[in-house]
Amino acid sequence: MTDISSSQDPLPQKKFHSSPGHPLPLGPTRNGANVNFSLFCRQAIEIDLLLYKPGSKIICQEFSLVIPQHRTGDIWHIKIHNIPGNFEYIYRICTEDKDRCLTKQLALDPYARRITGGERWGQTVAEGWRCGLNEDENFDWAGDLPLRRPPQDAIIYELHVRGFTRHPSAQVRHPGTFLGIIEKIPYLQSLGITAIELLPMTEFDENENKATDPLTGSALKNFWGYSPLAYCAPKASYAARSGQQIREFKTMVRALHKAGIEVILDVVFNHTGEGNDHGPALSFKVLGNKIYYMLDPKTLEYLNFSGCGNTVNCNHPVVQEFIIDCLRYWVTEMHVDGFRFDLASIMTRGLRGEVLTHPPLVEQIAEDPILAHTTIIAEAWDATGLYQVGHFSSNPRWAEWNGRFRDDVRAFMAGYPHMTAKLATRIAGSSDLYQHNLRHPSNSINFLTSHDGFTLWDLVSFNSKHNERNGEGNRDGDNNNVSWNSGKEGFSKSIKVQTLRSRRIKSMAVVLLLSQGVPMILAGDEFCRTQRGNNNAYCQDNAISWLDWRLADSNGDTLRFFRMLIRLRKRYRHFRRTNFFQPPTPRNPAEIVWQGAKLGREDWSHENKILCFMLIGDKSLSEPDFWVIISADSHETKVDLPPSSNGENWRQIINTALASPDDIVPEAEAKPVTGASISVPPLAAIVLIAGGPTI
Repeated sequence: MTDISSSQDPLPQKKFHSSPGHPLPLGPTRNGANVNFSLFCRQAIEIDLLLYKPGSKIICQEFSLVIPQHRTGDIWHIKIHNIPGNFEYIYRICTEDKDRCLTKQLALDPYARRITGGERWGQTVAEGWRCGLNEDENFDWAGDLPLRRPPQDAIIYELHVRGFTRHPSAQVRHPGTFLGIIEKIPYLQSLGITAIELLPMTEFDENENKATDPLTGSALKNFWGYSPLAYCAPKASYAARSGQQIREFKTMVRALHKAGIEVILDVVFNHTGEGNDHGPALSFKVLGNKIYYMLDPKTLEYLNFSGCGNTVNCNHPVVQEFIIDCLRYWVTEMHVDGFRFDLASIMTRGLRGEVLTHPPLVEQIAEDPILAHTTIIAEAWDATGLYQVGHFSSNPRWAEWNGRFRDDVRAFMAGYPHMTAKLATRIAGSSDLYQHNLRHPSNSINFLTSHDGFTLWDLVSFNSKHNERNGEGNRDGDNNNVSWNSGKEGFSKSIKVQTLRSRRIKSMAVVLLLSQGVPMILAGDEFCRTQRGNNNAYCQDNAISWLDWRLADSNGDTLRFFRMLIRLRKRYRHFRRTNFFQPPTPRNPAEIVWQGAKLGREDWSHENKILCFMLIGDKSLSEPDFWVIISADSHETKVDLPPSSNGENWRQIINTALASPDDIVPEAEAKPVTGASISVPPLAAIVLIAGGPTI
């Protein structure tokens, strides 16, 4: 960011008075009509606070922070008296290099609650980003409290604030905004999910991407938002009304909580939007480059474990405190229920990138008393190959995106050999990863797809990525998708291909939602959303990324299947265990029984592609048994049926090879299965129920 003139408004309406203020808390703190400003900066020799009227190019008033009145240690502070809530501010930092040359640069406040300049999506921030004072201190939460749902009962729905309702088919009054999400709450309730996980929604520059779409010539965007400028400021353009992003975010959270839906934020503490040496200096580079970023000790170049140009120095004490403060703010002031930490393995690295045995930040997040009841989820890898799924932290509070679940289920359902035992382990809650250190199945966040990669429909429709419109020659995005196109690459008019794809989608949904652990669904997968084979749509602010809600009608059979499958999961605790399955003993009968196609025989052989298991209900609670069959075989297979534990007949509630509405039926409408075996169509999933109440 370039410096600006110190010219002042020649006829200011009002001059504000100041006093030294106090060092804590950091950031802007309003007390009545007065605002205390507090900023950490170790290397500055002078700091000026510049005030602006909203939208003005001219400084209204500036204040010099002088030593010693305005500095306590490395904290600079000043209190401005009788200042309106709609003023904007920024700091001017003066530093001196080894040759005693002075440099003055502008810097955003890392603790700013509101950033101005980007109120309209896609607009050029001509006057530069500034910080806005928060005038929303008296929001009426109407008694809102955290929902604190038990983790095993959660069903997470990952969505993008803008992409969720931006498409005209969303038919909302405020498309692409926090308020737009509120308008879709009835849909979310009907689907049955319990939490939404929002892709990054703190302020970022969507215009930082300078590439163009080679097909249309239009400018590409940083659509996903994994490039934060301010960690405590909701993105201004996600508000329907200019400058109301804080109020509208709170309104969204309040409405979602009232509907029984929790809010989880995807937070990016592994890198910032300032990039490498060629990136802009907006805040952290100016205030403490050597503190906030990992640098090579010899060359002072940015270490790049994030793949985005820089790496946040998470375990530096100052940075650690900053991150904790940000998380506390979102919990206490904004009422969010949890966080998913992007590329969280970076948080386990030391000051020079070394992997720490007991990373302070990871332990602090888990043990922080303010965060004690929040959901904390790690994406337990980084961009340079550090993969910590299953051992990110020994603290049982940390859940993890289970990349092993995604890969193993995909591989089995695509017909890869020697996958049956791996699939069984994932269905049982990934005990190989989480049955240690007092951890539970709910430490595993199970997913088939996420924002990063193919959608579920694309997973069964493409063998290869098709990212040509990203302008990078199709070189970006993961090449290892573990996908199969069901016999035809891309869109197909073949009824045979379409039927097979529908069956495979529903079969994978059965695995996802009937496995132990916490399922996560990518928004739109429940009605076959496609990104046209693009598995890295980070830059696509168009129909590739926007949810086309017309598909909810045209693919209503798949949507119905998801809804009923979610209800089945929520109805029976068989699929929501708090502990791992235990081996049977004379005093404790079996809880789960595995089988291949033949009665009473487990089959973990290389070539086997049929997995069956029986979940045995607690008879003291009149719980039914379930018999589940998952086939990755390309041929019809006969599977022997075992007797249920109480001798009652099996009834079929799911068969993904059948057309809707017979593919899934209510338990009370389930038809008996006769005979000693059942024919399992290729690539189908079948679920039988025995005993228990009819509902």
